[in-house]
This record gives sequence, structure tokens and C-alpha cells, in this order.
Amino acid sequence: MVITLLLSGAITSCSPEVIPAEEDIHPVDRADIPDTPRELRAVWIATVSNIDWPSEPGLSAYEQKAELRAMFDRVEMLNMNAVIFQVRPATDALYKSDFEPWSEYLSGKQGQSPEPEYDPLEFAVEEARRRGLELHAWINPFRSKHPSAESELAENHLIHTKPDIVREYGRHLWMDPGHPESHEWSMKVIRDIVSRYDIDAMHIDDYFYPYRERDEDGNEIDFPDSATYHAYVAEHGEIDRNDWRRRNVDTFIERMHKEIKEVNPEVRFGVSPIGLWRPDYQGDDIEGFDAYESIYADSRKWFANGWLDYFTPQLYWPTEQEGQKYRVLVDWWHEQNEKDRHFWPGNFTNRIGYGEETWPVTEITDQIRITRDFPGTTGNVHFSMRVLMQNPENLVDSLMTLYEEPALVPATDWIDDEQPSSPRAELFRVHSKPKLDIRPAENEEAWLYVVKTRYGDEWKFDIIPAWKQQIALAPRKDGAGLSGVAVTAVNRLGVESDPVIISN
Repeated sequence: MVITLLLSGAITSCSPEVIPAEEDIHPVDRADIPDTPRELRAVWIATVSNIDWPSEPGLSAYEQKAELRAMFDRVEMLNMNAVIFQVRPATDALYKSDFEPWSEYLSGKQGQSPEPEYDPLEFAVEEARRRGLELHAWINPFRSKHPSAESELAENHLIHTKPDIVREYGRHLWMDPGHPESHEWSMKVIRDIVSRYDIDAMHIDDYFYPYRERDEDGNEIDFPDSATYHAYVAEHGEIDRNDWRRRNVDTFIERMHKEIKEVNPEVRFGVSPIGLWRPDYQGDDIEGFDAYESIYADSRKWFANGWLDYFTPQLYWPTEQEGQKYRVLVDWWHEQNEKDRHFWPGNFTNRIGYGEETWPVTEITDQIRITRDFPGTTGNVHFSMRVLMQNPENLVDSLMTLYEEPALVPATDWIDDEQPSSPRAELFRVHSKPKLDIRPAENEEAWLYVVKTRYGDEWKFDIIPAWKQQIALAPRKDGAGLSGVAVTAVNRLGVESDPVIISN
């Protein structure tokens, strides 16, 4: 019997055998093929203070790689689809950089490479690609030294190479966001990462100006930028100092978005600010920290203006906490999405198993369900990887129930909505077991393939990285025989092709 392929030509991998009656695969009506599920399921891997990885500084490269592989395996097992990997915690580097020193969180000493030397970001990209996961490179744009850092600052740290742009603030060192050279330096770092690594996105979190610290007498310390501010006023005229600080951050956000696209238009830009913008403006039921006034982060403006591709406000409160109810905040942020960008709330999953302040697992599963209630709010980001590895209160089982079916990351079609061509595919048999051989359309590259199989009246989905090219098919599932097969190709922006429909 000849294998029939609709919509593309067949590829010969081996001699096909007759498909038995229990695998009576008929052409399916395209209208009957369900859409592929779409939902971002991401996790942060934090490296600052060795929160998630490496588990401690000074591990060998082999140990570091083993830890990271185990984390990526867990992400894959959970049917999650993206990792946000911190590579620049504080003007240092968890990758080979010509501009900034190796991070002390790798070796225990800033400026010292892992032993034997390797590139952690390059390795993370490879492991993500192997599993069909997105890899987002997470940087902190202005922080220059974290209080947890203990080693001597390296000779090529900014405090030595560009001391004019670094300020001491409380327990931190911080690049002055009002100094033009601070922007130029961080943009150089960003362009370098985007140009050299096969990443899917650049990501920044909630650190712009530092969260305010207090002196020994309990008084708030003002950020020491008087010289920069007065220099700006002398050149450009009077402006309120707080408005000037907000403008500095606004300018950085808008420029970062543009510069990423200039280097690689397909690399997305994501921002994850604290989930409170201005509580007095976010509804009668919202109260608490004012990021607009305190750290000069006008995150609503960035979201509403579309200066980013995805927005991940950190909604790190219990679902029913007075003043910060999860549903109320999701609803409010959902309404600010004037440019229809991706809206993926961040969740404080690490609070599960957190001593006396622990949350029940249902707190996170309820938040995921609430997120799903809002059209256009298409995913969640979990902080952080550590809790997914430790698995307190059987968290993993609960997430596997919610993430039982694999899902594609929602398409970023405002960058480019051109649909890829349908792949080429062939059904064949190896040792009496049916398999699919899948290849991209001629002169095209695919990122993922979606294999849709029908058993009885139920459709199943498999999402596989395109490098695999072959997938084994189960002859039966849940007592029903395989009766329909369709395959689509997906490009790096998540845009999916029309299906190729297979029959025997």
C-alpha cells in the first residue's frame, strides 16, 4: 500500500511497510484539526546570590553543567516551554564577555572563569534548543554590585574602568541611569549578547533605580545623582528631578527595544516590573508600594506604548490578599494592554515550602487558572527554578496536571506574521512500529514541529524540536487506534504553518 501525503511531497527515509488495519489512517478534514494549544509556561533561573544556579560558587564546570541539564530536564518534563536565564546580575557576566568580568557566582571570585572554562550562556542555549525550549537572556541594566557579592571587584569591573558612572548607594554599587554613558555601556552589552547568541529574547526585571535604602538613623537615602541632574538642567533646562529620573528609565526601555530589533528583529524584549505601578490609580482595592514614585518606573507607559514584546508584572501576593488581590491586578493590567502585546504575569512560586510563611500549592494553581480566565493573558512565569527542583508539597504533580498537554508559546506576529510553508512528512515503519519522518519545506528552516494524532475522536499533541526530524507514533492510546495524523511547522516567532495531512 502506498503512503499518501497531502500538501507536500514525500521523503524517502527507508522502505515503508503496509500499515495494519488498526492504524487505518484516513485523510482528515482540515476543519476537524484542532488548533495547537498556546500558553507561555516559563521559569526564571536566577544566578544572583546563587539563588537557583549554580547551587554554590566554585563548582567545577562539569558539576555546573549537570545541575543546569537537570533543570532543563525538569522544565521539559513539566511541558513548560521557556527559560529566563540570568546572565548579567550586576555588570558581570555568566558568559564570555569582552566588556565585563566573569561573575563571582560561578567561581567564587569575580573575573575568574569556570574550570575548565566554558560559556554558560552558550551551553544553556544548546540545552534549550535540544529540548525545544525558548531561552531568554536576563540582565540587570544598572546594578553594578549586589550586597551578596563577597570577592574583590575585578580589574575590568566598571568601578575601575568607568568610575564616573558608578554610584555607591547603601549596600549597592549602581550605574547612574541619568548618565548618558551608563546607557551607552549597557546598550553595548545588550547588542553584544543579541549578536553572538541564539537567544529568543532579552529580559529585564524590576531594578531600574534602586529600591530605597535607609541610613543608620532610619532616614531614606536619596540616590546620589545631583551632579548628573544639574548637568542635564544646565544643558536642557529645568525639569522636576523625579520626572527626569523617570524619563531616564523611559528612554532606556524604549531604546533597548529598538536596539534589539536593529541587531536581530526576531529577538523579543520582555520586562518584568513589580506588579504595583501607582496603587491609587489601580483601583480602590489596590494599595502598597508606588513604583512610579519610589524607583521611577512608569511601567504602565512602557506597556501601553508597546515598547516591549511581553510584559510580566511580578504579582507576588496571595490570591486574596487585601490590597493586592491577584484577579484585580491581572484585570487592571489586562486593560492597559493597548498595543496587544503578550501579557504573562509573574508568580511567586518559591513561597511554596517557605517555612512558616509558606503558601499552599493551590495558591499557585489558582493563580494559573485565574490567568487563563482573561483572554489575551496567555501564560505565566514562575519564580523560580529552585522550587521546581525541590518539589515541596508535590508541586510538580500539581503543575503537571495543569500543564498536562504541551503548548506553543503564543506567536509574536506583530514582528512578522508571514506563515511558514507546511513541512514535508512521511509515514513509515521501523521494526513494525510506525514513525513519522518530518523535514522543513525546501529552502526553509523550522524551529518546531507539531504532530497532531487522532485516536478515536480525541486528538493528541506532540511538540518536537525540528532537529529531531523523526517521531514514533503509538498504534493505540486509551484503547483507540490511530486514525488521523497532521503535522505543522513553527518558526522562531511562533507562527504556525498550515497542516500537512497524512493518510494510508
